[in-house]
Amino acid sequence: MAFDKMELRDIEVWDGNFAAAQALRQCQIDVVSAYPITPSTPIVEGYAKFLADNYIEGEFVMVESEHAAMSGCIGASAAGGRVATATSSQGFALMVETLYQASGMRLPIVLNVVNRALAAPLNVNGDHSDMYLGRDSGWIQLDAYSPQEAYDLNFIAFRVAEDHDVRLPCMVHQDGFMTSHTAQGVKTMDDDTAYSFVGDFKPMNDMLDFEHPVTHGVQTEEDWHFEHKARQHNDLMTKVMPKIQTAFDDFEKLTGRKYNIVEKYDMEDADIAVVCMGTSVETAREVAKEMRGKGVKAGVVGLRVIRPFPFFEVQEALKDVKAIAALDRSSPNGAPGMLFNELAGALYNTDTKALLSGYVYGLGGRDLTKKHLTDLYSELQANVDAGKVLTPLQQFIGVRGPKLQFL
Repeated sequence: MAFDKMELRDIEVWDGNFAAAQALRQCQIDVVSAYPITPSTPIVEGYAKFLADNYIEGEFVMVESEHAAMSGCIGASAAGGRVATATSSQGFALMVETLYQASGMRLPIVLNVVNRALAAPLNVNGDHSDMYLGRDSGWIQLDAYSPQEAYDLNFIAFRVAEDHDVRLPCMVHQDGFMTSHTAQGVKTMDDDTAYSFVGDFKPMNDMLDFEHPVTHGVQTEEDWHFEHKARQHNDLMTKVMPKIQTAFDDFEKLTGRKYNIVEKYDMEDADIAVVCMGTSVETAREVAKEMRGKGVKAGVVGLRVIRPFPFFEVQEALKDVKAIAALDRSSPNGAPGMLFNELAGALYNTDTKALLSGYVYGLGGRDLTKKHLTDLYSELQANVDAGKVLTPLQQFIGVRGPKLQFL
């Protein structure tokens, strides 16, 4: 059945959810298996509307839970289709069991995760708790800071995940409400250009290829389980970074929009730096510029790729910095935050003398203000001047009541 093309203006005003839905339309997804959950629902609703309006030749499968949604994606992908879905928070948590199935079976599913706090207590606003929950599931993870990036990174995700040298599923993260429901100008591609960048889906080991029968989801026990997981980590994940970089380079040639595995802002001569993700990057950049006006050499590092973790790129970005703040937007529950730990691991065996501090912020959608970041940069500069960390290694930004700290 033929489908219609959609005429887009060069710049459309979209929020992050609609931008992701448009990307799924332009990639011509074969199957979206989904269950609604705030704040990601408009992504799969958008796909369903495009399908109903004959802009897609595919299938929308409404299921009874997020666990079933990813299970449906796994079946459709194993059968040889281009597959995607979206979720958030508790729905993501319900999917976790199946996330490991998808990566272990090397199914190139794309999952849009609109990041939201995990209950209890119940909260529908954005933080990175669900992002952190999935970091060891064997999925590639990309992070969008804006609706434009939510649009662009979906094309990158399909391009990398479906590469036959990789064949691993990929998440595209965006901040709940701050990105997903905030409308901005988004530079678009026409339908043919967008689809040509991703290309036709090329099945690999699909279950409907009866001339080449395969088995999915086998049981291995101690005989082969270790080798399977080791190969997934060493032979596959190590190939991902070059593939991502190539996709970024090709996308820049096509659109003029440049992405980096680790984004660096004002880092050429920075003495102090904030490392963060999501919408916080833009706020930190603005404050860093203001701090430079006061004579403080401040910079910002934003992670574009979360998994595989970009150890070498992080080392390069921070090699000359004297003090670093790791901003974790998830409750660590008795440990340093994930980003703090990852940065410490990346820098440990290097020659850096950087002073590393951890900050937990923005839980449940709490604002990270320019005043918060101004104070944070001032603390980092004070650490540099003193030659040691004067503040606790980990503290909470913007929480009411007595100042909370850990370590």
